[in-house]
Amino acid sequence: MRTCQVLVVLAALSSLPAAASSAAAQDPRGLIAQLNAPDPVARARAACGLRELGDRAVEAVAPLVALLADGAPVDSQVCERHWWRGNQENGLTSPGEEAAAALASIGARAFEPVLSAITRDAWIARRNAAWTLGALDDPRAVPALSRALQDREAPVREQAAWALGAIDSRDAVPALISAVKDASPAVRRQAAWALGAIDSREAVTALLGALADSDAPVRKQAAWALGAIDSNEAVPGLVKALKDADPSVRSQAAWALGAIDDPRAVDGLVGALRDGDVPVRSQAAWALGAIDSREAVPALIAALKDPEQKVRRQAAWALGAIDDARATEALLDALKDKDAEVRRQAAWALGAISR
Repeated sequence: MRTCQVLVVLAALSSLPAAASSAAAQDPRGLIAQLNAPDPVARARAACGLRELGDRAVEAVAPLVALLADGAPVDSQVCERHWWRGNQENGLTSPGEEAAAALASIGARAFEPVLSAITRDAWIARRNAAWTLGALDDPRAVPALSRALQDREAPVREQAAWALGAIDSRDAVPALISAVKDASPAVRRQAAWALGAIDSREAVTALLGALADSDAPVRKQAAWALGAIDSNEAVPGLVKALKDADPSVRSQAAWALGAIDDPRAVDGLVGALRDGDVPVRSQAAWALGAIDSREAVPALIAALKDPEQKVRRQAAWALGAIDDARATEALLDALKDKDAEVRRQAAWALGAISR
């Protein structure tokens, strides 16, 4: 099953080269003093050390909030572990981003000070505060984050949209629907993700409109969100998206149609089995199996001869999921496929049909 990448996510990564000693045994006061060091690497390491202390670093809340505005670039491997935010493809972090992670690690007692930072003069502080509020997952932040979707700086709006999706509050839906039409493609993408994460049927109309966005990643994210929301109302628009100019959008639309599981999608998905893009054909095969459409059996049998093994594998799985004896002969032939995984899927499918 295809899943869509979330643009800004929270994850703890480990096994990175050690750049600071273990903070577990450190006195937070020494680390707090280092937050004002002239070297940005030292400031970032201090914030990382405070993060490792968790709520034992509560006395560091005020200086960490002050550090949120520090955007000096440092290597993201400066700490033993860092919380990936999805915007670090360049391998950089900053003392402010590490302070945001430390505040999230401290927990609920950091909430009010961080909430006040969402209106700071420095946009970097506002962006980092928005991330921390999402990581804290406290619904009290929803009104402030919704207002932040109107911030003059696009990175702040983007981070606020992510945070609202992370908090998963339906109170945020109206503001996120408006953000789907933001001037920034990055904000529109994040708003579409958030609406899918919240799983709000109220957002279906706006997301269907986003399938026509000028930015392909926005269209892809909208397709994912519609599949996540699982509304039959989205089927005609997603079928149309199977003809999108961008193959990643077509593939995501195929996934969404399989997730929604509506037979009205079958004709469009059968056509997608002839798409020039391999992931689209593979995803269409999966979707037809997920929908359990006997009407699709002849097309899936033909897909067992697709030149790409990934498509053949998915077609074999789909035929087993549909459980139609008409596929038996073709699946027996697929037991001779040159690809071991195709043979394995064919054997499984034959077992499913014979039960």
